[in-house]
Amino acid sequence: MSSTALTAAEKSAPYLTPTDAPAPADPGRHVRLFRNGANQAVRIPREFEFEAQEVIMKKVGNTLVLEPVAAWPQRGSAAALLMALEEIKKLGQCHESFPDVDEGLMPLDDIDLEK
Repeated sequence: MSSTALTAAEKSAPYLTPTDAPAPADPGRHVRLFRNGANQAVRIPREFEFEAQEVIMKKVGNTLVLEPVAAWPQRGSAAALLMALEEIKKLGQCHESFPDVDEGLMPLDDIDLEK
């Protein structure tokens, strides 16, 4: 008869006790929903507070997910320009060729600005 119970030596064997196993899921905290005008609302407990002023809310199955919105630097600042350029860089190179919009048109007349 084979037994599925582990011996003390087997329990302490490093290959049988995963160190990278995920921690048990946090059971969360029970909170009440309330009405704020026409909206349903919930107070976020202090231990779950966000440092951000805004969050993105999405529904995944039966779960509401809140993700903090990354703070953007002040518009027109060098930091804002740098962030925008980084976002553009993520798009990759554009290999599209642009059409020649002047094709088939008559040449422009010379403009004399001294008239």
